Amino acid sequence: MPVFFVCAGLIGLLAVILTANISRLRGKKKINLGDGGDREMQAAVRAHANLIEFAPLCLLLIYFVSDFYGFGVVAGLSIVLLVSRALHAGGMLGVIPQGRFLGAIGTTLVLAASSVLAVLAGLSLKQF
Repeated sequence: MPVFFVCAGLIGLLAVILTANISRLRGKKKINLGDGGDREMQAAVRAHANLIEFAPLCLLLIYFVSDFYGFGVVAGLSIVLLVSRALHAGGMLGVIPQGRFLGAIGTTLVLAASSVLAVLAGLSLKQF
């Protein structure tokens, strides 16, 4: 579980960084609400929103299955989620080429895998 907690904490810090980026852009561009039609602001808002849309559900599912599956499964899912979310944010902000694509794939795989593992655990069909 320590790997899960470290990854969850780092994802939380990523949310803080993305929030601060939005605040910085709001001040710089004098946009108080919404994105003002500014493409850079749109990207910053969507990078933050996408993290908030996917990370909590994935983390919750990984946490749920942590009692049923070994360290390797939980650590692997946690690390892939962290890397994927960082790649996605970097891609959205134009810092990491192909980051958005790779991050979306990684996040979707973690969401699918942790969802299936939760169903199997709930049905007492644990496979590992």
